[in-house]
Amino acid sequence: MLSLDWRPLDRRDFLARAGLAGLGVQLGGLLVPSPSQAAANRYSAPPVRAKSVIHIYLTGGLSAQESWDPKPEAPIEYRGELGSVATKLPGVRFGELLDHTAKIADRLTVVRSMTHGEAAHERGQHNMLTGYRPSPALLYPSLGSVVSHEYGPRKNLPPYIAIPGEVTAFGGAGYLNSAFAPFSVGGDPAQANFEVRDLNLPEGVSDERYHRRLKALEAVNRAFTARADSDAVAAMDAFYERAKDLIGSPAAREAFNLKKEPDAVRNRYGRNQAGQRMLLARRLAEAGARYVALTYGGWDHHQQITSNMRRLTPAFDQAFSTLVLDLEERGLLDETLVMVSSEFGRTPKVNADAGRDHWSKVFSVALAGGGVRRGEVVGSSGPTATEPEDTPVSPEDLATTVFHLLGIPAAKELIAPGDRPIEIVKGGRVRDELLA
Repeated sequence: MLSLDWRPLDRRDFLARAGLAGLGVQLGGLLVPSPSQAAANRYSAPPVRAKSVIHIYLTGGLSAQESWDPKPEAPIEYRGELGSVATKLPGVRFGELLDHTAKIADRLTVVRSMTHGEAAHERGQHNMLTGYRPSPALLYPSLGSVVSHEYGPRKNLPPYIAIPGEVTAFGGAGYLNSAFAPFSVGGDPAQANFEVRDLNLPEGVSDERYHRRLKALEAVNRAFTARADSDAVAAMDAFYERAKDLIGSPAAREAFNLKKEPDAVRNRYGRNQAGQRMLLARRLAEAGARYVALTYGGWDHHQQITSNMRRLTPAFDQAFSTLVLDLEERGLLDETLVMVSSEFGRTPKVNADAGRDHWSKVFSVALAGGGVRRGEVVGSSGPTATEPEDTPVSPEDLATTVFHLLGIPAAKELIAPGDRPIEIVKGGRVRDELLA
């Protein structure tokens, strides 16, 4: 059975662990690697093409047949009730509910031949979020936590941020220290009263009082660290330093403030969960966050897939297409990798409940910006979306390619408990078909 003892580092966890409750600040931070780990990790890194990642994870298993890979020529029991729409790419069609996204298909690369063998939710999520098949002995770190480990914070922002919270139990630090878990925003950005708490001094704590408390805490910490030497202590030091950076940086705090966006921009994304989460992700990536992961909806449609897709997809379609165009208009798309993924796809045939069941043999992901090709469809799922017809791409390949774009060598070894060296991703390869 998988170990599930990892939890995302929420605000209260951080305050308790870092000893900063009296300061009213919180932040996931950077654990400095041990000298032995640093010595073992001398690898030639690829050039950085993506400075940030926005990962849109659609939990439950998005149906490719109703989205990225419709089958308009297949019998009704395979193609389903929904139609398809022409895109800006000759001969390429998306599901009819992706009408806005079809108009920006020339900015995307869609992989229609993703494949793995894990048809259970937890196992598929672990596979797609870490690049590793699940192991009964070890929980592997997510892509975002590896980025946090390798690069640390930038511009006083947490390196890895999750909206609204954890991206399943497998979107966390795994065997790495909890310092690399995501900073969970908490709450729904679509709510009118949304704000990220504890980013400012508490009421009644003046700047002078705050700095007096800092000096007192520093004195206590110096006395403690003089007698203790462990990764846990280093992690607390990292939390402490990152929290000071955040509370001392108005620009970093303001990145979380959606109210700074003009109404026209918020309306353009959509005043709903999909729209406001993607808008907040853009603000955070633009401000310096390295990896922003967000979830939207529940896509496990064993029943009534047509009505469920009609309920969820239009908001995603509007928000995603706006996100890509907004990044492009701001000159950020080339340096920001946007990825849409899910744990697996859905069965080739519609079932007796008018839904589709789990299917990991073939499904789709979509990518934009950050060094990937534009206007490309990679692979095929054949006439009925049963299995890859050509160019199969594995989760290991996808993770290796993402790390490559970020300038991180997937063959680099991290140190798991027991001083066990483990490659960031094992068995994957950079897929040149995806690269610009």
